[in-house]
Amino acid sequence: MHIEPGVVDGAKMVFAYATAAGAATYTAKETVSDLSHSNAGSLALRTVLAAVGTFVFFEVLPHFPVGVSEVHFIFGSTLFLLLGTAPAAMGLALGLLLQGMFFAPTDMPMYFVNVTTLLVPLFAASALARRIVPKGTAYVDLKYADVLKLSAVFQGGVVAWVAFWAFYGQGVSAATFQSVMTFGGAYMLVVLVEPLADLAALAGAKALRNTGIARVFTPQLYTTA
Repeated sequence: MHIEPGVVDGAKMVFAYATAAGAATYTAKETVSDLSHSNAGSLALRTVLAAVGTFVFFEVLPHFPVGVSEVHFIFGSTLFLLLGTAPAAMGLALGLLLQGMFFAPTDMPMYFVNVTTLLVPLFAASALARRIVPKGTAYVDLKYADVLKLSAVFQGGVVAWVAFWAFYGQGVSAATFQSVMTFGGAYMLVVLVEPLADLAALAGAKALRNTGIARVFTPQLYTTA
């Protein structure tokens, strides 16, 4: 989902700064909410885990340029389910920053574009979870249909933002449309794989429910309140 350098530039980057600032503000709100049922140490640990995971997903796992962007296995919904909204958001932003600073400096001018592309779909998945997860259901007990919805909202949001940035930055043309469609088609592999990864991660977390390792995850993973 890395938007290629130059797709958005000049005065149009102002909108990227604004959307990234909005995402940062919402992250701060979610951080306050997280701290109401956890503590600063837990939040910091989960954020580090999310950042490390994001770095591995972007830099180590297979990824390849397609059209206006790159296809990555992001596992954003997995990070959300295991670690919570705020740690996942901060981890995605930090992991993307580290990857850009040390391994892909040419991506840094697009950092705020890419942060928006990641965080807004994450917040959409978090909002959907509040609507569809029945009261009294821990995340480890979610059914496949619900996990699929959460993953689809995140992945669909990423594709939608990539398309938006392409048309916003390059204008509506046959070439841009073709590039966006090529990216969207290639991204279907991610859409198919990541819900299965979510289920596998939840199954693993369920097996750890009564161990000390369970403390590193978000409380919503196991609580039924």
